[in-house]
Amino acid sequence: MTPTVVLSVAGTDSGGAAGLAADLTTFAAHGTHGALVVTAVTAQDTTGVHAIHVPPYDVVAGQLEAVLDDLPVAAAKTGMLGSPETVRLVAERLGHLLLVVDPVLVATSGAVLGNEAVRAAYVDHLLPVATVITPNLDEARALLGCDGAPDQLAAKLAALGPAVVLTGGLEWGPEPTASDAATGLVCTDWLALPGEEPLPLSHPALPTTNDHGTGCTFSAALAALLARGLPIPAAIRRAAAYTSSQLALSRRWDLGRGRGPIAHLTPLHHRHEETP
Repeated sequence: MTPTVVLSVAGTDSGGAAGLAADLTTFAAHGTHGALVVTAVTAQDTTGVHAIHVPPYDVVAGQLEAVLDDLPVAAAKTGMLGSPETVRLVAERLGHLLLVVDPVLVATSGAVLGNEAVRAAYVDHLLPVATVITPNLDEARALLGCDGAPDQLAAKLAALGPAVVLTGGLEWGPEPTASDAATGLVCTDWLALPGEEPLPLSHPALPTTNDHGTGCTFSAALAALLARGLPIPAAIRRAAAYTSSQLALSRRWDLGRGRGPIAHLTPLHHRHEETP
């Protein structure tokens, strides 16, 4: 059977943990064909981002047109976009699709990956046409230019038009039972749909330093599952479960001198190719 096509518009990670490397392997793990548009080339490893090159706008636009002219793209996801012009291009050319926006503005290492012009372009052009956005707490604060509780920030972002999954909040749970949550650590994401009250989505956290690329993996899984027909809430749950399974797979790895990569291995018994 011909696979569904999912497009990633994102940057490279020379360490292979995040960005396009994470997206394409995650698309494949979900039985979809991944196409790509390179928006930035980074010199990056587990310790941080050391250099960034943003290709000329016409090169980015040419890649996007080549994909759209030739392949039946069912859904797209974005990562690091690099410039306000690229943010606007994505909004104009992909806003009619199922579109997952991972607003990559600040790296885990603290490196700034998008300036004020990029942030404004997200808010004014891309978020209103996105299907779902998947910021972490720092990215939500950066987008809105304010602080606040995670549920409040999620609601403010949803008011701009998209569904919102604000990821990564940690807290101590009262009754941990799973072996991986023996410390009592719980991860709470917030789901906010436009016009509805935000809902907490809690699950046991996996204590690990091998988590580089987690956000990319979650948003790529979400895009693939939406492309295959799952409704947003079900796709979010499945994407979160897949991401947790990959964190569990890599949690004891010893790769790199910093925060190691989330697993992108897909042996047969780890494939997620079940029909929705």
